[in-house]
Amino acid sequence: MSDPTVRMEMDEVEKLVFDACFSAGASLDTCHSLVRAILSAEGSGNKAVGLDHLPDYLMALREGRLNGYAQPELSFPAPALLQVDARGGIAQLGFDRAFDELTTRAATFGIALLSLHGAFSAGELGYYPLRLAKAGFAAFAAANGAGLMTAGSARGPVFGANPIAFAAPRGSGPPLLIDQASSRTSPVSVRRAAERGEALPPGWAVDADGKPTTDAAKALKGALLAFGGNRGANIALMVEVMAAGLGKANWSADVESQVQGSARPAVGMIVIAITPALLDQDFAPRLDRHLRRLASNGLHIPGEAKGNAARAASRSGINIAPETIARIVAAAGS
Repeated sequence: MSDPTVRMEMDEVEKLVFDACFSAGASLDTCHSLVRAILSAEGSGNKAVGLDHLPDYLMALREGRLNGYAQPELSFPAPALLQVDARGGIAQLGFDRAFDELTTRAATFGIALLSLHGAFSAGELGYYPLRLAKAGFAAFAAANGAGLMTAGSARGPVFGANPIAFAAPRGSGPPLLIDQASSRTSPVSVRRAAERGEALPPGWAVDADGKPTTDAAKALKGALLAFGGNRGANIALMVEVMAAGLGKANWSADVESQVQGSARPAVGMIVIAITPALLDQDFAPRLDRHLRRLASNGLHIPGEAKGNAARAASRSGINIAPETIARIVAAAGS
């Protein structure tokens, strides 16, 4: 039997998240940016970086790892380059502050790149290119995080989950959206599995001694594994260079914990926006026809299910476990 859930309309979920963020010590600007991102993830069914991830932000606000009153600083090293210092705050607020300039410059020059550093966490990485795709841009993003993934013969964690994401507009239907970590799973999923006493699938993690484990609690003291072995580790390294190197952020191995202590993680993210119509005026409808052809051959088209879930959530609300609500309220200290 499945656990009982509570049905909530999205405006009720919005109030729950906003009140929790404000109670935990976030400014109004930070509340609005975080609410938008959390609801986007939860509404599309990406729960690991939705309401399940919210308590991590709330506890970080209360314990000093996250600056709830940070005012991001935006600068322009070159006409098509934007740089944001999140100043210990959330990446979502920095992105919001840069969004208009990013899209204007991408439309003007055909391409623009946003480099962001000094953030607590990127959260759901697909959120950023998805917003750009909805505005008509093709977009790529990469972000690093606290070291929690090992690779090859490395002793201990050397990379974060280091996700990549890509989105592009279609002639009809939700944008194409690819969002995946370099690790086999997300750290949030491992923490939740540990809390619930659930086992991890084989091949996802190792314990503190570097031995394979399916015990989520032992995995938290060890490290996650890269998907695809060395090939996944190569992608993690690429992300590390782009997000932390070009992003002017801490390397993952130097990032402070995002779940304990008072030091700020100061991770990085890079977002690239491209104006496809300057290269092909028929890009969106042509992509749509091709994706439909691929789907007719049985290929899963990333982004469709999430887009459909988001539309359904906006119409009918979502189901939330009472334990999730209780965890949010407790983490907010309200």
